[in-house]
Amino acid sequence: MELAQLEALVAVVDEGSFDAAARVLHVTPSAVSQRIKALETSAGTVLLRRTRPVAATGAGADVVRAARQVLAVVRESGLPRPRAGGAGLPVVPLAINGDSLNTWALRALADVAHLAVFDVHREDQDHSAELLRQGEVMAAVTTQATPVQGCVAVRLGVMRYRPFATPAFAERWFGQGVTPAALGAAPVMMFDRKDDLQDRYLRERAGGQVEPPRHYIPSSADYGRAVRLGFGWGLLPAEHSADAEAAGELVDLDPGRHVDVALHWQQWSLRTPVLDAVAAAVRSAARAALLP
Repeated sequence: MELAQLEALVAVVDEGSFDAAARVLHVTPSAVSQRIKALETSAGTVLLRRTRPVAATGAGADVVRAARQVLAVVRESGLPRPRAGGAGLPVVPLAINGDSLNTWALRALADVAHLAVFDVHREDQDHSAELLRQGEVMAAVTTQATPVQGCVAVRLGVMRYRPFATPAFAERWFGQGVTPAALGAAPVMMFDRKDDLQDRYLRERAGGQVEPPRHYIPSSADYGRAVRLGFGWGLLPAEHSADAEAAGELVDLDPGRHVDVALHWQQWSLRTPVLDAVAAAVRSAARAALLP
């Protein structure tokens, strides 16, 4: 397997098409296609599904993960390297959940933004480790403590969520307290269809026997804004609720109750100086923002 072939494979997966990969690599689409065909011949199997966007097959995901590692080593070895971002900076793809991005994680990446170009995939913390398995990212913030094969895992801390609503919403729907009947009737805010936080709370408080109306707002900032506007009740981290709670715009629906999410940092076992610097910045920011 040649570096140019591995480079082409990663570019096609990242960009989603042969034409887009060709533009990034500054070659013709035909050249990209030839490199992929040669790589598949060497591997003895089909590595890419020719869909829109193009995606790695099961076998292809393993090769993509290995290709990223090989290219990362080449980039940081000082040898001429195939692919980089602007100004020759290495490309570091990461998977981070929306609430971490919207609270503490971007501050961490800002400290090392001069070292790399970040390709951040926003993914639910319960599912971000899958991007590591598929070879799409080098590291991920995830709830999975057990390392993905070929990776190491470090605990970052706990993000605590409490249930909030506007005073008017709380009076209308929870005037008699947070009961199973009220939880089954009151509209609830969901981030997206992978979001399990509110359902965890509902299982604990109502035995999982309720199915309330659901609003879906797939943006952390807009999710919190929707709760403040009275769309429904929702679980919020302190950074999204503290000011509104202090101003009386939100009330804690169920004082003393919360949902804790333990976050971990998983990254390739194959270490590079840039990835180590990113990991150190993430761990430092997590220590300052998360509960132990």
